[in-house]
Amino acid sequence: MRQSFALIIMAALAGFACADSVDIGRGAVPVVVPAGYAESEPAPLVVLVHGYTSSGAQQESYFKLSALADEYGFLFVAPDGTVEKAGQKNRFWNAGEMCCNFQGSDVNDAAYLKTLIDAVRAQYSVDPKRIYMSGHSNGGFMVHRMAYEYPETIAAVAALNGSAPIRWSKPAPKDPAAILHIHGTIDRLNAYHGGQIAGVPYPGAEDGARQWAWYAYGSAEGKQADSKIDLDTSLEGAETTVTRWADGAIELWTIEDGKHVPPFADDFNRRVIDWLFAHKKD
Repeated sequence: MRQSFALIIMAALAGFACADSVDIGRGAVPVVVPAGYAESEPAPLVVLVHGYTSSGAQQESYFKLSALADEYGFLFVAPDGTVEKAGQKNRFWNAGEMCCNFQGSDVNDAAYLKTLIDAVRAQYSVDPKRIYMSGHSNGGFMVHRMAYEYPETIAAVAALNGSAPIRWSKPAPKDPAAILHIHGTIDRLNAYHGGQIAGVPYPGAEDGARQWAWYAYGSAEGKQADSKIDLDTSLEGAETTVTRWADGAIELWTIEDGKHVPPFADDFNRRVIDWLFAHKKD
């Protein structure tokens, strides 16, 4: 399975980047190395985290972030979560009490992803001010958690249809990550206005963004952009409203009538990378 995953993603990425790998105990994780990479010039790092039942390769086939690795000059990894021990044995991330550790695993995925980032940094020249994460659904929950657990490491995250942490026990970080949250209003799995997963509540998209703004930046005043953007090809016209808090450090893209797995326009990957790259550590 590990070998087939590596072959799949390497084949998919052939032609615009060379692939290597790191292994910290869960098998080889392919690393996309951009053309022109040089140790003397630290590169940004982008980590993509898949949803429940999915995989790194499948998530990348949807988001297509690594297609921009050469142009933007970033290193890229899309790791796999662990597989459940029983039932359908789905792949998942333990993103906390909300999602999606349904079988009570003691796996610490926040520590795993941080260790993976450190391993990439040990093997390649990574710009410590430009380490980014993106994720969908369970992966969206996970990147929110990473921004909360490791704000000193993560510059910015972009989450699709996940949710912000429900509890905030740590003091506000001195150098918080920037947060982009993207959510469809008719998502039936992770509801836009919040809900419960296995009896555990999670905040809605607007509440989560507002909580982040208040927690990390001391600002709860959001401002809606004058114009909308077009993300979803199944919907006519520009359907996505942009709301910003804390001078754009926290941003919510609301896809009106957007579903859990919206079909994205060809420039979705570029919009996400541009947003992430506009936010780096001071």
